[in-house]
Amino acid sequence: MNDSVKAGKTTAIVAYLTPLGGLIAIFMNLEPKNEFARFHIRQAFGIHLLFISFGILSSTYGSLYSASGLFLCYSVLWVFSFIGAVSEKKQLIPFLGNYFQKWFTFIQ
Repeated sequence: MNDSVKAGKTTAIVAYLTPLGGLIAIFMNLEPKNEFARFHIRQAFGIHLLFISFGILSSTYGSLYSASGLFLCYSVLWVFSFIGAVSEKKQLIPFLGNYFQKWFTFIQ
């Protein structure tokens, strides 16, 4: 297990860097497939979608205060997950982590 985690750590970290990094990580994990990397790719994919959704919501309906709150929420979730990847832990983000693992099963 520990060797598997170490093998997928770089891919997991790349997944969090940007939405483009998430796509790169998907291709990095095609062969060989790594469970640790897949877990973090799914988490990162969900966080990046939240970021895009927050941007759309705040530009359409929000004020500066609501946008700040949404992006603070995104930032906290991103830091939480990124630290988990760096410290080689599979920790779900609060509230949405289980859903991200279920919704994004197409990420292998």
